[in-house]
Amino acid sequence: MRITLLLTGKTKDSFIQEGMQMYEERLKHYVPFRVEVIPEVKHSGKQEMKAVMEKEGALIMQRLRSSDHVILLDERGKEFTSIGFAEHLSGMEGRVNHVVFVVGGPYGFSEQMYEAAHQKIALSKMTFSHQLVRLVFTEQLYRAFTILKGQPYHHQ
Repeated sequence: MRITLLLTGKTKDSFIQEGMQMYEERLKHYVPFRVEVIPEVKHSGKQEMKAVMEKEGALIMQRLRSSDHVILLDERGKEFTSIGFAEHLSGMEGRVNHVVFVVGGPYGFSEQMYEAAHQKIALSKMTFSHQLVRLVFTEQLYRAFTILKGQPYHHQ
């Protein structure tokens, strides 16, 4: 199984960049993992939020293949414990060739993206910035693989 984290817009916060780099390097020991960034669509007074979401959705859709298993990181998605998420990933192995986790822009996802997605996962009932989600999720992905390998990173 390969995993791609598809992000909308670059991050300017150095602490997020550094954390992402650390977990990306760690993840490569467990799974083929890469991060792709699509350009953020700028919101102007002339563009409504819906138009921005639709443009971002179109850019995301251009990066997806019909064989991809698409999972949106969305506050309305299913919540997992860290162990539950690890088990969920384990259940996809052998069935899914390429998982694409998608972090949308600051306004969320277009209807087109919701229709294209196979699943939605929420990191919390709380709302996080789309910048912070990328770091929190990457850490949870790393944690999931350490759980699956029985390594001591996760404590119960």
